[in-house]
Amino acid sequence: MSTPLVEISGLTVSFDGQPALRGIDLAVAPGEAVGMVGESGCGKSVTWLAALGLLPARARIGGRVAIGGQDLVGAPASVLERVRGGRIAMIFQDPASSLNPVHRIGRQVTEALALHRGMTGAAARAEARRLLDQVGIPDAARRLDVYPHELSGGQNQRVMIAIALAGQPELLVADEPTTALDVTIQAQILELLQSLRRETGMALVLISHDLGVVAEACERVAVMYAGRIVEEAPIARLFDTAAHPYTQGLLGALPPIDGPRRRLAAIPGGVPEPWAMPPGCAFAPRCPHRAAACDARIPDASALVEGHRAACIRAAPATALAERMPA
Repeated sequence: MSTPLVEISGLTVSFDGQPALRGIDLAVAPGEAVGMVGESGCGKSVTWLAALGLLPARARIGGRVAIGGQDLVGAPASVLERVRGGRIAMIFQDPASSLNPVHRIGRQVTEALALHRGMTGAAARAEARRLLDQVGIPDAARRLDVYPHELSGGQNQRVMIAIALAGQPELLVADEPTTALDVTIQAQILELLQSLRRETGMALVLISHDLGVVAEACERVAVMYAGRIVEEAPIARLFDTAAHPYTQGLLGALPPIDGPRRRLAAIPGGVPEPWAMPPGCAFAPRCPHRAAACDARIPDASALVEGHRAACIRAAPATALAERMPA
């Protein structure tokens, strides 16, 4: 990987003494697209809310989140305000609750332009129109004067993307941007995010519970479970040789597009609550390969090959894999 744009090291978060994140290590290179997948409650969104200082005051945050050598954990509000929207922008899964229902679309876009680029008046309105054009909203000049309820869910999500682009960010964090949309609009939003990456060169972090969505838009994926990254790999390798039983379970739940029909393999149980975390591996109670050693300690992430690591006692390290390879 080239010099990281954003580097997260040992990030921890707890609420009222209960751990929500238990040591996240993740780096995002300039222009890279990284997916973060896992069930609800695994800590995907909390990771980036913590990184940007958007969690409530009762959250206790540890570790380091660095962008350009600046640590954001515990940074003063003046530093975070320059980073949020300026260098790192975030869009959320429900645009209806993110847009202000009593302000016109144009005002909300120009507000972001004034905050991050100092643009006002006719220049800001012209740039807002250009941004709406860029994200594929038809008749952009007229849509500047409508309210959010006059647009569809997909159009409101495009408005949210336009607001995120207003600060010309180096990294866009998209938190389940297609969850509330139908399949056709989902595909359009994913294609829009990919085209924006090509045009602007920005990096992308796509948070999703859907591996299929991540496969469409990302080059690398981090699988999260119970506040930890349990597997990280290039997307093609993850689909071909998933090493962690949790990742294998997620893949087993995907319906095949072709070939014979088969019963989908559901993962039994659910993600443990922070106050009821099992000893050792958090996935052990749901794992079909559980052994006594799984309850003894939390497994470290082992490097299988370059760029692929998994936190499972059954994951063979790179040296063991090399020994099994033919000469």
